[in-house]
Amino acid sequence: MAKERSTIVSARAVFSGLRLAMMVSFIALTGMLFMLIFNVEGALYVGSIYALACSMPLIVFESGLLMPSLLQRIRRFSTPAFFLSSLGIYFVLSGMGFAAAGIVMKTTGLLDAHWKQVLLIRPPAFAYTLIFFLGGLTILRVRQLLGRQVFRSLVTGRYRTPIQEERIFLFIDLVGSTAYAREFGDLRAQEFLGEIFADFAGHVRKNMGEIDDYVGDCAIITWPMQEGLQQARCVRCLYDILDDINAHADWWQTHFGRVPQLSAALHGGAVVTAEIGVFHHKITYFGDVVNTTGRIETLCKSLGQPVLISDDLLERLRLPDGIVACSQGAHLLKGRNEPLVVHALTRSDSDCRPPALPRAS
Repeated sequence: MAKERSTIVSARAVFSGLRLAMMVSFIALTGMLFMLIFNVEGALYVGSIYALACSMPLIVFESGLLMPSLLQRIRRFSTPAFFLSSLGIYFVLSGMGFAAAGIVMKTTGLLDAHWKQVLLIRPPAFAYTLIFFLGGLTILRVRQLLGRQVFRSLVTGRYRTPIQEERIFLFIDLVGSTAYAREFGDLRAQEFLGEIFADFAGHVRKNMGEIDDYVGDCAIITWPMQEGLQQARCVRCLYDILDDINAHADWWQTHFGRVPQLSAALHGGAVVTAEIGVFHHKITYFGDVVNTTGRIETLCKSLGQPVLISDDLLERLRLPDGIVACSQGAHLLKGRNEPLVVHALTRSDSDCRPPALPRAS
């Protein structure tokens, strides 16, 4: 098992390294292209260095590694304000990168030019950088809007023809959303729900999942079977979300007057996956697995357990340390001919409680 995980980690590291190398090479080539288009005198590598120096701060900023609080703040602006503020930030970051590259090349003798030319980014160079960067950013925004899987499907055509595959589904539902709306109003409830779903995104991405859809106050997250089973990512994702909410309980109470309470269900199996739609594309899953996951989630309330997992899925994964499964018996769910055994996931054996409902006969 350890050897298999090591191989998976190594493969991902190699893939990430290749992707980074391709991105750096492309940016360097755009710098050379700039010098050729505008007939700039000097070695072509000067253009590559400047292109990398101007672009990398923007990439780091957009990835959330540089000034993440500022990035989150401007993303809440209206579209015109977001565009103008982003443009200003890009100009400052590109200018700083340009000046830093100029200082290095000037002091090392790689560039022989006046300090003004070395330090100040000129409008054509900034516009050129911005065109390529915004082009790449637009592709990333479309990818985020459609979802990683839908975007990849559009590019590769993977699901243009329906295929059968095994997937894991995680349904996460906000408990008491109707009562919250009655107390605080529909607009405030929607803001509350939107903030919760926004918090999900980082944890889902970190655990290689995909947010498939939002249905009312329920988020549907999915993994290809093997990706979800590896290191029990489907379970880790859920507990990362729960731990994050607990860690920021005071913030939730202060801003929304309520700490989110969630119920969740995990199940997996064979589904038919297909790309549907013409003007609005979507990946859709057909099969009993999706419906069964939703019906397991409805058991959470009657069983008094916030997290349930099917016996079928539990048998195929190794739970993370600190998470234990407590059998809740077999239950006959709507649409199924055979009872399904479910388990509650808890932090310790002491949290296990016997099922509140009798076992199906």
